[in-house]
Amino acid sequence: MIASAEWKSGMQFDGRSESGHTIHFDADPAHTAGPTPMEAVLAALCGCTSVDVVSILQKKRESFTSLVVSAEAQQAPAPPRVFTHIRLIYRVDGKVSKKAMEDAVALSKDKYCSISKMLEKSAAIDFAIEYADEAQGK
Repeated sequence: MIASAEWKSGMQFDGRSESGHTIHFDADPAHTAGPTPMEAVLAALCGCTSVDVVSILQKKRESFTSLVVSAEAQQAPAPPRVFTHIRLIYRVDGKVSKKAMEDAVALSKDKYCSISKMLEKSAAIDFAIEYADEAQGK
């Protein structure tokens, strides 16, 4: 795998992936032109585990209609400001069994999500699962 980052101006950079995609990073304090590299890492974690969970739920033939994974992270106060704690929140909607969802999240965290496995070397990662049907009283 190959990637690069090119300085554009100020604290703005274009990251490029081997597959030809570009991410505009903005490390200025206001972050008006794009995510910081650390925000991108956190979003990548959400994406990585989402891919796993959707794949597992589909293989189990669960009838979910949506999945949103969000993350809240704490960073070390001094450089390098690595993540020290990350909380993932999985919000699923549709008819999905709690066991299937819990199993899918555990498999992602413990076995499949490469980004999670890398980040857990510096950060404690925990999670919560929210079922949209429960919140709607179903």
